[in-house]
Amino acid sequence: MSTNHPRQPGPDTVLFAQGLVMRFGGITATNNVTLDLKKGARHALIGPNGAGKTTLINLLTGVLQPTEGRILLEGLDITRLAPHERVRRGMVRTFQINQLFDTLTPLQTLSLTVSQHLGLGTKWWQPLGRNRQVTERCEQLLAQFHLTEVMNQPTRVLAYGKRRLLEIAIALACEPRVLLLDEPVAGVPAGEREELLQTVAALPADVSVLLIEHDMDLVFSFASFMTVLVNGTLLTEGPPEQIANDPQVKAVYLGHGEEAAAQDAANMQGAAHG
Repeated sequence: MSTNHPRQPGPDTVLFAQGLVMRFGGITATNNVTLDLKKGARHALIGPNGAGKTTLINLLTGVLQPTEGRILLEGLDITRLAPHERVRRGMVRTFQINQLFDTLTPLQTLSLTVSQHLGLGTKWWQPLGRNRQVTERCEQLLAQFHLTEVMNQPTRVLAYGKRRLLEIAIALACEPRVLLLDEPVAGVPAGEREELLQTVAALPADVSVLLIEHDMDLVFSFASFMTVLVNGTLLTEGPPEQIANDPQVKAVYLGHGEEAAAQDAANMQGAAHG
C-alpha cells in the first residue's frame, strides 16, 4: 500500500521518524509511519479527516510518546525528550509554541520571545531599545511578517490573519531548524489569506518546513514534496504532480463520502494545474 522508505536517515536529512506506532488502547492511531524531512525542505503532510496527521505531529513534537519507533533530529535521538527540549534543539511548531497574550503588542511579544531565545530571560521588560540585538531582530521580524504598522496595538485587536502571522513570527524568532506549520490559514478570512500565503512562501530557505494543511491551494503552491496519511498509515509520498494524479489518493479523498473530502480532491487537481 505504501511506497518504499529509507530505513536510515540520509546525509541531507534533518528530521527522521522511523516506524512510529501510537496505540490508544485497542486503537492504532499511527501505524508504522516513517517520515524523512530533508534540509531546507518544503514538505506537506496531507490526508482526509481522521488520517492521523495531528497524532503524528504530536509524536514529532513530544506531546505524545510513541508506542513504538524512534525520532531523530539532526542525528540525535529525541524520541523521549520533552516538547520544550525539542524546541531548544530547533524543532518549533506554530500551533504549540505560544498562546498569544492579548494585552501585549506584537513588539512586546516578539521582544519577550527574542530575549528568552538569547538567554536574557527576565530582562525582556527593560525599556525597548536597551538591547540593540533584541531591537534589531524584532524590527526584522516585524517587517518580514507585515506587522510593523500594528506593532504597538494590543494583540486582541489585531485581525485574525495578523495574529496568525504573529504566531509564525514567534516561531521564527526561536531560530528553528525544523518548523512545523500546523494549518496556518485555518480560520483566516479569504481577504487576509494572500498576505499569509506570500509570507509562508518567503520563509528562510535554510529552515526545513513540514506543513500540515487542508487548503490545497497553499499545499500545492508551497510544497515540493508531499506525504499522504490515511487511517494512521502512510499511503504514498512524492512530488505534488505525482500526488495529484495518484489514483489511490483520489480514491481516498473521494471515497470518504464527505463533501469536504470531495472538494479537497477537486481542489487538489485544480491546484496542481493552477
